[in-house]
Amino acid sequence: MNKRFALQSIAAVVLSAALAPAMAQDKPLKIGVTAGPHAQIFEQVKKIAEKDGLKIQIVEFSDYIQPNAALAAGDLDANSYQHKPFLDQQIKDRGYKIQSVGYTVNFPIGLYSKKVKKLEDLKEGAKFGIPNDPTNGGRVLLVLQDKGLIKLKPEAGLKATPLDVIDNPKKLKFVELEAAQLARSLDDLDASAINTNFALQAGLVPGKDSIAQESAKSPYVNLIAIRDQDKDKPWVAKLVKAYQSEEVRKFVLAEFKGAVLTGF
Repeated sequence: MNKRFALQSIAAVVLSAALAPAMAQDKPLKIGVTAGPHAQIFEQVKKIAEKDGLKIQIVEFSDYIQPNAALAAGDLDANSYQHKPFLDQQIKDRGYKIQSVGYTVNFPIGLYSKKVKKLEDLKEGAKFGIPNDPTNGGRVLLVLQDKGLIKLKPEAGLKATPLDVIDNPKKLKFVELEAAQLARSLDDLDASAINTNFALQAGLVPGKDSIAQESAKSPYVNLIAIRDQDKDKPWVAKLVKAYQSEEVRKFVLAEFKGAVLTGF
């Protein structure tokens, strides 16, 4: 009896050791998102990922800076809220060891005003709000150039700033604010560019309330980011697969009705 008990005990120890890695994987993945559409979409991704054995905990943020800081610090396993030009700039500025692993959705940025119905109705010297981060600020200036309101230095590229404006017939005065503050500041401005997620949070409907929108063909498709050290872990491919599923595509189309476009 003692010999049999000893063999059973050894078998139990071996089995426990074998199961330990699997049990460790049962810890939920912490995914950082900004409140609004990114959070709504990831609620759907969470349901799909669970069918493939992934448990997800969604962590919401109210700005664009903290999700990358939290990911780099190891407080998140991944985040889903930013486009590649923004991620590239963050990596350059802060030295983050993080990378993109898959595209998600695109939010054509909208231009809004409570004072005019059309861009051409803006008066000389109008105060125009733009995001104060280099990538989204440059994005808005490119939209304004595309709409014929300004002209930028040819070499300015995606990171254009107000200093790169070489022609400004309406003498627009650019007011640089944190992206999350632009919708709240609309009463104090003649017009403003507002990222779609923040516009929706403020009750604005891009297709109806904007006076102009960015072309859908842009380099600003959003992505899922992870730490470099995690790129070969099995959960990464499963997470991207869950996001880039037909179920998520259908949800985005039905829920946002063109204000958000899938980029996969």
